[in-house]
Formats: sequence, structure tokens, C-alpha cells
Amino acid sequence: MKIRKAVVDDSPFIVEHLLLAMEEIVYEFIGVLSHDQAKRFLLHFIKEKNNQYSYENCWVVELDNEIVASVNIYEGSRLKELREPVIQYIKEHYKKKLIIEDEAEPGEYYIDSFGVTLGHQGRGLGSAVLKFLINEYVHKNNVTLGLLVDIENESAKNLYLKMGFRSVGNLVLAGKKMDHLQLNSKFLL
Repeated sequence: MKIRKAVVDDSPFIVEHLLLAMEEIVYEFIGVLSHDQAKRFLLHFIKEKNNQYSYENCWVVELDNEIVASVNIYEGSRLKELREPVIQYIKEHYKKKLIIEDEAEPGEYYIDSFGVTLGHQGRGLGSAVLKFLINEYVHKNNVTLGLLVDIENESAKNLYLKMGFRSVGNLVLAGKKMDHLQLNSKFLL
């Protein structure tokens, strides 16, 4: 298994993985219940620079020369700046004003979306990627990792808690009640 920073050519794979994690949220963003439109919308941003879903903010996991997982992560203090192109695109192309809660906060690197190809789920890839991110961000760079998990997704929440994340509060994102989890070096002592 190899984990590396994404490049623009990885975009078609990244879109499939991120949609696994956020397809319903994309539907909420664009106001259309269409997998194809959600895919086109997200692919547009993954291929571009300087937005929250850009390949620049992604890591990919290769296994046997196949990209089997992707994670989208960025500095929480940059959320408004990175989200602005998304808001403008929705306004121009979907004639909709996107009003969405801030999901990331300053002082954390925010794991926005994380997905594993369906055929590779349940094989420990999620744990391996989380260990990599914890090592890369918390151990090497001494920063806090943050993420949101659906309150109803007990299996995902349990994985994050097992890895050392702690609940720091709740919020509603796109109509879903979420648990805000964080991990930093203090939690690992």
C-alpha cells in the first residue's frame, strides 16, 4: 500500500471516493437528486486548484497499482476562502444561494471527506489511512486533526474513537446532526 499526495490525474478516482462520504451533502448543495450531476459538480472542483475539494487537498491510497481510497483534508482556518469558489459556482450554475454551517475551525486540519472503494472496505484500509494522517499531521507537524461524523454512524465513530479522537461537540451540517471529533498530541499522552 502506498499513500501519496494526489495529482490532477487522480481526479476521476477521488470523485468516486468522496461521493461515498458526501453524496447526500452534494445533493443538498446543488438542490438536485442526481448521482451524475453530483459527480460532475464534485469532479469540477477536484480538478481545479484553490477550493476545498481540490486534488491539492487530497491524499490517495494505491494498492496493486489501483487507487482504492482518497481523503480530502485542509487547514480549518482556510474554510471560508476555500469554500467561496463552491458558493459562487452553485449560485451561477444552480441559481441557488448556499447557506451552510462552518464544518471546520481554525486550529485544526479538517478531514472533510474520506472514502474507500466498496470492494476494499472492511480490510483495514481506513485504519491504515487514519494512522498515516495521525503520523503526518499530529506527530510530525504537531497539529490537531478534526472531522465530523454522522451521529447515527456508530461504526465510523467507534473507529475514530479507537484511533484516539475525542468528541469536542456537536453541530448540524446540511441538516444532519454530526459529532465533531478531534485528535492532537495532548490526547495521545
